[in-house]
Amino acid sequence: MTIFAIILCLFILQIAIILLLEFKRPQRALAWLFLSFCFPPAGLLFYFFMGRDYWQRTRIGKRCTPLLSGIRNHLAGKIHIIGSAGDSGNPELEYHKGLFKLFSGLAEIPVTGRNSCRVLWSGREAFEDMLALMEEAREHIHLEFYIFRDDDIGERFREVMIRKARQGVKVRMLCDGLGSHGLSPAFIRTLKKAGVEVHIFLPPLTSLLERRFNYRNHRKIMVVDGLVGFTGGMNVGDDYMGKDPKRGYWRDTHLRLEGDAVYHLQYIFLKDWRLAAGDILSHPRFFPVHSCSGREAVLIVPSGPDGDVDASQELYFAALCSARHRIWITSPYFIPDPPICRALKNAALSGVDIRIIIPAVPDNKLVYQASLSYLENLQDAGVKFYRYTKGFMHSKMILVDSVLATVGSANLDMRSFYSNFELTAVLFSPERISSLAAGFEKDLHHSEYIDPENFMKRSKNVKLIQGLCQLFSPLL
Repeated sequence: MTIFAIILCLFILQIAIILLLEFKRPQRALAWLFLSFCFPPAGLLFYFFMGRDYWQRTRIGKRCTPLLSGIRNHLAGKIHIIGSAGDSGNPELEYHKGLFKLFSGLAEIPVTGRNSCRVLWSGREAFEDMLALMEEAREHIHLEFYIFRDDDIGERFREVMIRKARQGVKVRMLCDGLGSHGLSPAFIRTLKKAGVEVHIFLPPLTSLLERRFNYRNHRKIMVVDGLVGFTGGMNVGDDYMGKDPKRGYWRDTHLRLEGDAVYHLQYIFLKDWRLAAGDILSHPRFFPVHSCSGREAVLIVPSGPDGDVDASQELYFAALCSARHRIWITSPYFIPDPPICRALKNAALSGVDIRIIIPAVPDNKLVYQASLSYLENLQDAGVKFYRYTKGFMHSKMILVDSVLATVGSANLDMRSFYSNFELTAVLFSPERISSLAAGFEKDLHHSEYIDPENFMKRSKNVKLIQGLCQLFSPLL
């Protein structure tokens, strides 16, 4: 009886801890509670190592405070900050002054105005551009990817990195410990032997013991000589070139940036390097004066456990609530939290044209079923969903009216909102928004409409599976 009482007390304690730490996010709390009821002894242990440690946010942020102070000094007088919606170059944004003000205060990074942006629509196009730019590097090359594979395209990147390092260019490479777990030690050794500095962001075993396993670095950044940068949805691997035998063509969106926004890509890389390597890299040569003549307004929004707010979620929620005419979205993983669901429903019921493209062929069946579980409720409000049939849809893009467009690493899911280190570029240029809208319409031609009536006819077993996946979706 004593043993039973001890077990009961531990179980009650487990429930109390979860409720105390997760009360701000009821969906996540429900998922952990269900898991705890199913596996009472293991539930708390699993939560201890995998659950979010709310006290880590402050500790992680403080480690980069000295770096931030130094970088601010290097950037003084070098960037053109857009202080009002009227100076953004987008007339439509003048009707959303409150939204612009919110975006301007969302992170420590402001909206900048001297930028030039080019959209890269495929892995082949993006990789060729990136490799060519790396060949031209004179001072440094900084790479940061969630996934870096040692396949054919990975080998091409390695060859260029080794060659440039031997020429005296400082090459630094940062990969996520979980996303790049398949990267062979031999691949990394050859890089280091040639002088390339390589660090792994939160290796799996270390991050598990430090209770940071759930914090993955999902960002994609490349900066060359502090003057040209790339970011978006693409990692480095042959699958991004359409060589995956199961999924075939890989549809993704990446950006090439020049101008003020590159300073902010550099800043984010150096912050992540500080967390992974422990080095404080702060020098004026990382932020040279650029000669970009572009006039595009761009906002770079980093989000993650090192921020004071959940910037990705705040960004998407505010943008969706501002819509009056259209919301067009592409996302490989669609697991919205309740506020995002409510924003989409309210917009649809208000007559906003909402179209969302998801993959037809999933790369994760569990996550895919969780995504499908959200469709019926939103379809009832008038949200239109499409399956991309040409290949795999990996692009993370949102278009809101003619006011703004977002391209980045963050999916429309709770993992990107609350756990991952993510990066999103917000574009305000009418020309760039029109280009992305044309790309979306092209994607629609390769997509099939998910008819609500037919979707409702799926079997009870399928609905049950999707319901269970939705229950656990905050943890996926």
